[in-house]
Amino acid sequence: MQKFLSPENRTALDVVNIVAGLGLALSPWYLGFTAESAATWNAAIVGLAVALIAAGTFFAFHQAEEIANFVLGLWAVIAPWALGYTAASAATLAHVVGGLVVAIVAAGSLWLSTRRPYSAA
Repeated sequence: MQKFLSPENRTALDVVNIVAGLGLALSPWYLGFTAESAATWNAAIVGLAVALIAAGTFFAFHQAEEIANFVLGLWAVIAPWALGYTAASAATLAHVVGGLVVAIVAAGSLWLSTRRPYSAA
C-alpha cells in the first residue's frame, strides 16, 4: 500500500516552516544579537525567504519550493561558520536550530510528496 502526503498534512508542514522562518527572522531582536550585523541580516533574509516560500505553497505546491527551503535551511546551519559569527552563541543556536527544523521539514515534505511507499518489505 502506498502512503503519501495529503494536502492537509502538507499544509501542516508548511505552517511549521512559516513559523520556523518567522522565528529565525525575528530571532536577532528577541535573542539580542542585533549587534552582530552579519548574523542579524542573515537571520532576517533567510527567515523571511523561508516564510514567504512556505506561504507560497498554499497557492500551488511545487517541489522546487521545498528544495529551496531545504537549501535555505542548510545555509542557515552552516552560516555561523561561513560568515564568522560563531562567537555569538545566541545567533549560532538560532541559526542551527532554525535551519535544522526548516531542512528536516522540507526534506520530509519532499520525501512524502513523491508517493513512495514507506517500506518495500
